[in-house]
Amino acid sequence: MLTFRGAALGALLLASGCVLAGAPVATADPGAGVSIVADLTLTTDGVLRVVETVDVPADGTFKMSLPLRLKVADDVERTFRVTDVTATGSGSAVTANDQFVVSATPGEAKFAYTIHNTVADMPGAQTFHWLGALNADIAALDVSVISPSFQMGIVDCKLGPAGSAKPCADIRVEPDGTLYLTQRDLHKGDAIDLTLQMPPGTVAANADIRDGNAPGPFSFTAPVFAAFGAVLLAVLSMVAYVLFARKRTAAALVGNEEFNPLASNGDRVELVSPDGLLPGEAGLLLDGYVDPVDIAATVVDLAVRRYLLITPINARGEDDWRISRVNAPDDQLREYERAVYDMLLPAGTDTVAVRELRAPNRFQLKPLREAIRADAIENGTFADPKQRRIPQLIGGALIGIGLVLAVVLALTVGHALIGVAIALGGVAATLLPKYLPTRTPLGDELARKMRAMGRGLESVTRQQVPPIDQETLFSRGLPYTVVTGRVDNWIRTFRDMDPSADAQPGLYWFAGYHRDRDLHRFASQFPFFITALQAAC
Repeated sequence: MLTFRGAALGALLLASGCVLAGAPVATADPGAGVSIVADLTLTTDGVLRVVETVDVPADGTFKMSLPLRLKVADDVERTFRVTDVTATGSGSAVTANDQFVVSATPGEAKFAYTIHNTVADMPGAQTFHWLGALNADIAALDVSVISPSFQMGIVDCKLGPAGSAKPCADIRVEPDGTLYLTQRDLHKGDAIDLTLQMPPGTVAANADIRDGNAPGPFSFTAPVFAAFGAVLLAVLSMVAYVLFARKRTAAALVGNEEFNPLASNGDRVELVSPDGLLPGEAGLLLDGYVDPVDIAATVVDLAVRRYLLITPINARGEDDWRISRVNAPDDQLREYERAVYDMLLPAGTDTVAVRELRAPNRFQLKPLREAIRADAIENGTFADPKQRRIPQLIGGALIGIGLVLAVVLALTVGHALIGVAIALGGVAATLLPKYLPTRTPLGDELARKMRAMGRGLESVTRQQVPPIDQETLFSRGLPYTVVTGRVDNWIRTFRDMDPSADAQPGLYWFAGYHRDRDLHRFASQFPFFITALQAAC
């Protein structure tokens, strides 16, 4: 509906030089004989183009104002916009303080301008409605209104003092849809009530009517509350899962669970680890990182399993150790163990001193860390970072979708905060995965068992192990105590054992002590080897 109520059909009244109470106001000296000819054209895009000629007699003046902001009801405002303004002859036109003002001195003045935001829909029709009172005498008024519809008709037109208005004297609609209004001797105080009607959809509706009580585009409405409720529920579910996972991970490193690392097989005893967990992976599960000590424990484990041989040497007056190839890597080695082996002894190299590993770019920890992590991911004990990126990518997409949707809704039907809610959900989906623990439930289970194994190793005594198995069990348990930081206690437990009790002199994987009947010299040497090897990593 295009409503010129107060100043609605502001163009028509503005073009006609009439004045409305609180609407277009035209003033002229009484009896000045001001005459106005106005041509109004309503375009298909819903704007009203006005061309008018105002003739002011020598002893008269003319001034007319069109309010661009009108109060049509409590807390309801209607606004208009005027563009493409030109004034020639004795006229001038300005826009200030929400008023469009045209004025003219004696002579002929011509005005042209375009009024926007004038069309709104009503059920079954589009309607012009103008109601106002004149504040000046107008000698002659001739108006034509052209619209895109040939079916425009007069619903009602009344003219006269308030309370005694009569039908307009001369108003008609031609077959081509053009409306003509001709009036003479309009008097100050007369009221004009004009209603014009067109078929629905004749022009684009663009009225700017703002209800102060109506929700704005960013108001909290029922759909917005529903959207925020759904997003909040989803976010709380994600937070609950993160807190549960972190609590589960924290619980894996405490407790008094028992794990006996000794397994009897008849009259023999051997060492076992949780689910066959290897020292390098155990170190990663215990603290979540691959440290040099984990690499050192892997080197010792490879020596214990007869892939390497460690030999103390004295080079340049300082203690050093030589690591030599015993057996080539085979399918018994995990990928990360093969990576450690190849880093120590690349193809064509059969031996290397620990001191040589300190050369720049000789021993690189980063690829070994990646290899151990990749092995843990493959075994299901560590979360795959690629899978963690999926919710982050989804979150990023939700942020973009939410922001775009907020803009679209703000410019159309409102409820723009729905888009904001979606964007906030995307932010949560992007950030929360960063707080998830790196270990999986399986990893937490093995970490808890590994802690229990560490306590079990602390309680082992040499008397529990037959002499023939002591060297092997001591050697197999040593790498695990390296990663748990209890290697000194483990060596102290077995330092009085005779390594030749299995009919072979000395530790089979750590040369140089073949004649020793205990581990006292080894106990003083081995910690320095571990320290030097960690420094090389």
